[in-house]
Amino acid sequence: MKHVIIFSLFLWLLSSCGIENLENGDFPVGTFDYAILNGSVIDGTGNAEYRADILIRGDSIAFIGNIDTSQITARIIDASNLVVTPGFIDAHAHGAPFEDSFENFLSMGVTTILLGQDGRSPVHRLVSPSAFFDSLENHSLPLNMAFLAGHGDLREALHLSEKKSLEIPEIEALCQHLEQALDAGCLGLSTGLEYLPGALAQEPELTAMAKTVGSHGRILMSHLRSEDDQEMNNSIEELLNQGKFCRVHISHIKVVYGKSNDRAQEILAIIEDAQSRGIQISTDVYPYNASYTGIGIVFPEWAKTKKDFDLVRSNRETELRSFIFQKIMDRNGPEATLFATRPFTGKTLAEVASESGQDFVDILLKIGPVGASGAYFVMNEALQETFIVDPDIMISSDGGPSLRHPRSYGSFSKIIEKYVVNEQKLSLEAAIHKMSGLTASRLPIADRGILRQGFKADILVFNPTQIQARSTYANPYVKSKGLKKVFINGSLVIDQDSILNLDSGKIIKSM
Repeated sequence: MKHVIIFSLFLWLLSSCGIENLENGDFPVGTFDYAILNGSVIDGTGNAEYRADILIRGDSIAFIGNIDTSQITARIIDASNLVVTPGFIDAHAHGAPFEDSFENFLSMGVTTILLGQDGRSPVHRLVSPSAFFDSLENHSLPLNMAFLAGHGDLREALHLSEKKSLEIPEIEALCQHLEQALDAGCLGLSTGLEYLPGALAQEPELTAMAKTVGSHGRILMSHLRSEDDQEMNNSIEELLNQGKFCRVHISHIKVVYGKSNDRAQEILAIIEDAQSRGIQISTDVYPYNASYTGIGIVFPEWAKTKKDFDLVRSNRETELRSFIFQKIMDRNGPEATLFATRPFTGKTLAEVASESGQDFVDILLKIGPVGASGAYFVMNEALQETFIVDPDIMISSDGGPSLRHPRSYGSFSKIIEKYVVNEQKLSLEAAIHKMSGLTASRLPIADRGILRQGFKADILVFNPTQIQARSTYANPYVKSKGLKKVFINGSLVIDQDSILNLDSGKIIKSM
């Protein structure tokens, strides 16, 4: 995929940000908050690392270059034999901004998250998006937060949760509510077309929403209608139709049932062809081979709500049983479904069936389509790895503080530990770019994601060989380890893996 032009424009637009560059040979003089000395700077652009010192004053990077320490006053941080990088940006995150501490993200080096994914957004929890942002301004934030409007929530606000084909006035009302969210500061819109009520949305509705997003210059990020191999092309094509009117993004790209690297290359070719036709499309990926969602994913569209489920059990149970059985077998069998909610937490569907002496279909029928969540081992490692190492696919977690999946606590650390250090399938510069500058350029976020004079001081200091992703499917809530320093908006938030404060974040609104 070709993001070079977009990324170059992003850098050009920001070239005037911040403090004037000093002339060659000049050194900064005066008082600063921090001086990070002798580090190997990896600036987030994908360019090669270089040796430099960095000065922080207030919430921004005041200088990058060679420093004469006799001319400054600052708290000194010796970064000898360490790398200095931008803080990571998670393009697909979950969590409750008023309740969660988000320490899982901090331990991975994530300093900015984008919430409001899959058609569900906290900005709709109060009387209006503007009221939400006003309230959040008075709340301490542990890291920077940006938000998307949620298509599913917009539908529910207008009491359209169960309606399939919307009338023109209803679509217009949806777009008006979306405009309110965009005007309040949302970076764009998310859709969750594999979930209700998003699954009910038809082309006229989605096109109108895309036009509204495009008229504001924002992005539409979509959990595709289906991630199953046989439906993937059609799902991408549906998003590309929306991409005629706005920038679009495939959330957490994966291929359920996909079996080979060749399939990944086919999908990348579809994306590249769309880009060659002028459609601005991007995607993100997390480095695990199990998805995570509600158990409703294995139920048919005609039995996903409790009302429909009860009716189907009365009239079409044989058909329902056959569907669920085949769906589970297509998804690698009952051994590949790992429950993450009580009373079966940590057990596979196969284990629950065996222990209870019941057929696994009976177990699922007792649970129902809204009664549980879990991890699903439905992805091919070689196929997903093609996405993970692609230079133009950003890294995300699709995780949250309470989401029972190792990706929530390990995604960004795993990229460094596994793909950079252990297997050397990514250079450190490429990995950092995929976790910072690339994401910032796509959303876009103006003054983060790159180490540059005048940009916000979201900075990591670490030894790549010491980064550890310690979360597992059995113990998913174990924080990552190995960060020496984490700065958010110029404040030292992590020192030697210890969290010092949880109030240095800011709200990020659309440019």
